[in-house]
Amino acid sequence: MPTQNLGAMQDWTMRITHVIDHAAREAGGREIVTRWADGSETRTDWAGIHRDAKKMAQALEALGIKPGERVASLAMNHSRHLVSWYGVAGMGGVLHTVNPRLFEDQLEYIVTHAEDRVLFYDAAFQPIVDKMKDRWTTIEHYICYDSGDHARSFEDWIGEHDGEYEWFAGDERDPCMICYTSGTTGNPKGVQYEHRSTVMHALAGLQPAAFNFSSASVMLPVVPMFHAASWGLPYAGAMAGIKFVFSAVNDPAVLHELMLREGVTDSAGVPTVWLAHFQYCDKEGLDLPPLKAATIGGSAAPRFMIERLMKNGTRVQHAWGMTETSPIGTVGGPTWDWEQLSFEEQVDKTAMQGRPVFGVELRTVDLDDMASELPRDGKTSGALQIRGPWIIRRYFKAEQDAVDADGWFDTGDVGILHPDGTLQLTDRTKDVIKSGGEWISSVELENAAVGHEGVAEAACVGMPHPKWDERPVLFVVKNEGADVSEDDIIEHLRPQIAKWWLPDAVEFVDDIPHTATGKISKKDLRDRFSDYKLEG
Repeated sequence: MPTQNLGAMQDWTMRITHVIDHAAREAGGREIVTRWADGSETRTDWAGIHRDAKKMAQALEALGIKPGERVASLAMNHSRHLVSWYGVAGMGGVLHTVNPRLFEDQLEYIVTHAEDRVLFYDAAFQPIVDKMKDRWTTIEHYICYDSGDHARSFEDWIGEHDGEYEWFAGDERDPCMICYTSGTTGNPKGVQYEHRSTVMHALAGLQPAAFNFSSASVMLPVVPMFHAASWGLPYAGAMAGIKFVFSAVNDPAVLHELMLREGVTDSAGVPTVWLAHFQYCDKEGLDLPPLKAATIGGSAAPRFMIERLMKNGTRVQHAWGMTETSPIGTVGGPTWDWEQLSFEEQVDKTAMQGRPVFGVELRTVDLDDMASELPRDGKTSGALQIRGPWIIRRYFKAEQDAVDADGWFDTGDVGILHPDGTLQLTDRTKDVIKSGGEWISSVELENAAVGHEGVAEAACVGMPHPKWDERPVLFVVKNEGADVSEDDIIEHLRPQIAKWWLPDAVEFVDDIPHTATGKISKKDLRDRFSDYKLEG
């Protein structure tokens, strides 16, 4: 039989070892700076990351770790953690980035479920390690990234090897990393990324409509490396050969000084990170750092935050995604008609979650009839679904796929799709408030509330109502020293939202609970106020 004609191009397995090889070869001298928890600093470069990753791969093999086995890290953002991203995958292993903010039962569950054999950790997390050691029955080796006081030192451990190593030559569909969801209901679920999906995701992140990196970019990521693959930044950054500035602590004073001194052009973090930076600069009488771009994700950014960054000359890239999407789904940047828009119109556009990058498909379906696809008309709100080559198909060790027969994954978000593809998130399906048969967006109420100068944080939940089924109640944390009343908040909201959306009550609280990834935990808030009653 004749040989099938498959084309005339070279075969090139899409494994992330190609990414670090490229960074070392084409940008070997580009700096990687780390500011450690104890205040010390170290500097390496992409050639050094490449060399140490090969040493780490050798060291893991010497421990008896086999391809396909899981290796855990319990660490913040720093160069040795970055080495692990490439060293573990380079010998065929699967890196499991553990979120230190999870509860003890969750930490026990995910490490046991993943069957991790080695744990690399920061000295700052020694108390967690000491407490969990007897419960982490699968872990055989403990290695500390930044101290050898209680465990083997990372530098000493890889220093026993010469780095003369050939990367494991596996399939591009082999797993390379596993991240667990934060587990707001039930146990966390494992999302296992492939080499192929990760390379494609990183290429998507380089698009001008996404992170827009060049070799001149200097990125200080505040989004932690233990959460959702740090939004894919360590891979996309290596592809572009950028300079990374890492901080193992997220103190705004430290971040501010690093941004100025190291010439940081780009940063990425959840809204609370930017809010803390605003508060620090205001208190100290400082200008915001002259960033070229700020990526905001994790939850919707309030309008005042976007306005302030844009007035600082910073391109705001509002992004949406989740652990199950690797995590890039949409990213907001200047549209084709950007220069024709007024500043207010630019802010309106930026306040949405952006447009799908190539490789992602989105659709919305009716909340009351999930089989009914909704129009992309900029008005109709529905349950958001997604599919694409870096979107989950099945959770780790699950028996059934997490998608429907056509590959659509239900994100749990509620949103509106505009004719130009822009996504506008309005809520989570479990948090949207149905009052008298009509839907109310808790997110829009929250974002409007935090625009008040006396409000530090706000969370809106639907509370049972004898007539309307549910009505919104707004829980507010005041800014320090602020004198603000319920009437002040209602009057602030009145011109911004429909009259029937106005909350039935505003309750001032000392704090609002958060999940392990820094998002508002409305489940815990409802539990805290489970006896709350609204009058008819």
